[in-house]
Amino acid sequence: MTDTITTSTGPTPAPARHDRLPGNALFGLFLAGFISILTECLPAGLLPEMSRTLNTGVSLTGQTVTIYALATALGAIPLARATATWPRKHVLQLALAVVAVTNALTALSDDYTLTMVLRFLAGLGTGLIWPLLGGYAARLAPEGRQGRAIAIALAGTPIGLALGIPLGTWLSSLGGWQLAFYASAAVSVMTMAWVLLALPNLPGQPVDARFKISHVLVIPGLRPILFALATYMIAHNLLYTYITDLLLHLGMADQTGWVLFAFGVTSVLSVLVVGTHIDRHLRRLAVSSTLLLGASVLVLGVVADAPVLVYVAVAVWGFAFGSSPSLFVGATINATGGAGDVAQSITITVFSASIAVGGFIGGLLLAGLGTASITWAALILLIVAAATVIGSAKHAFPKNA
Repeated sequence: MTDTITTSTGPTPAPARHDRLPGNALFGLFLAGFISILTECLPAGLLPEMSRTLNTGVSLTGQTVTIYALATALGAIPLARATATWPRKHVLQLALAVVAVTNALTALSDDYTLTMVLRFLAGLGTGLIWPLLGGYAARLAPEGRQGRAIAIALAGTPIGLALGIPLGTWLSSLGGWQLAFYASAAVSVMTMAWVLLALPNLPGQPVDARFKISHVLVIPGLRPILFALATYMIAHNLLYTYITDLLLHLGMADQTGWVLFAFGVTSVLSVLVVGTHIDRHLRRLAVSSTLLLGASVLVLGVVADAPVLVYVAVAVWGFAFGSSPSLFVGATINATGGAGDVAQSITITVFSASIAVGGFIGGLLLAGLGTASITWAALILLIVAAATVIGSAKHAFPKNA
């Protein structure tokens, strides 16, 4: 019996590339971030319809957004620590299941108190998801491409934020506000299926005793990052939460959908641009983001009877904001090293709290000083944010980053 040697006449297969990003896995993380922020801001476009069902005023119904953000802020740190040793995919699946179930039950609820409880639980689910995304993506990425992986994984957050209000409004027009929540639940379930198939189940990592919250907060660079993030996000949410009031003030209430579309398009473009350069130019991108957002807010503050300038300003706003979560989370991971998981949970707490604070302060300003005041308050905060980023060139946003 002789051995037969066969040769292939086809082309030799290309060697596997070890520097390629795991696209399918990162898309699963993208979807998880997308559904989290979509669920958070969904009621903002449905307030009148939800108010009639729940027999409450619009302002009270609007607190369904606030309580969601508050739950995420309160839950991010303790939940991240409690599940630190769990396999990462198990944690993500559990959190997505919570979001799916609470969205479906919210659609069925006609009681205000029950709805608020469900929204709080959904926010806790997001409190599990957001601290996972950046670290999960970084661990999946090849060396030197972690920044790009983080940008892709976190891109779902700004895109969900940009699309949440108009998408909810559109679905409501088709079948009532409940349809928007049923659709969100369905997308959550589909995301669970994608995650099950596409994500490797990375092991958890025990929380090092050295990385207590008090110890992490004194790591050089982290506090300036958190302060810049808070001022930046509060400024953004002062305007975005009350974008309909701002456009009414500018005489463009009938163009809200198109204005939000412009914001969404440039947010997506921002993800593509920043994702390409974040590994080599994080500091420049962070500085540019704060300055561009400040410039766009300045234009919105001084413009009158010039719709074209409003569109340009909002488009610049979307481009500046689109990848800001990636920039701040990337800076946090770079600055804190081995304490990155704990630091990310702190960052998510600040991020979510800023959403709630921005909406709350914006409401006070609208009631007390009028719509124009939110623009100038946002501009002041962005000047502070830009000064913090520019001035933190040693540890937080180093010149070699």
